[in-house]
Amino acid sequence: MDRPTESRVDPGGTPSALVTSMLDATDRALVALLRENARIGHAEAARRLKLSRTTVQARVESLERRGVIVGYTVRLAEEMSRRLVRAQVTIVVAPKALAAVIRALQRLPEIRALYSVAGPFDLLATVEAEDVPSLDAAIDAIGAAAGVERTQSSIILSTKFER
Repeated sequence: MDRPTESRVDPGGTPSALVTSMLDATDRALVALLRENARIGHAEAARRLKLSRTTVQARVESLERRGVIVGYTVRLAEEMSRRLVRAQVTIVVAPKALAAVIRALQRLPEIRALYSVAGPFDLLATVEAEDVPSLDAAIDAIGAAAGVERTQSSIILSTKFER
């Protein structure tokens, strides 16, 4: 039987490292199912995990309450997704400007994700747009943000796999 997980959450509402590192095998399997399809019903998840529906429901509620699961998202159909133009944009930020740059970039809806990275760049943005001119405008907006010193873009030609 799996050991129960810790349920410590910091005052900001984010799970502590202890919470996320102490998920038991059942919680990890449930999270993997939800990452594959966040709309999976509790009955279907229970069938796949060989648990009762009430156990799955209780575990999902517990993961949400503890801040392990903080939201759900939409994945587009492959044919719709293929129409989008994507790029990875690496960003060099001026000293002491990181927080302001992050706030500015958060306002750009074309940025799907923003990562802090090690190496010659400070940030890595995943950008997605409906067409090349829109992608170009989004990349220009990133470069024009106050505190951004330099960017380098790589257009994504195809996705080999995605999890």
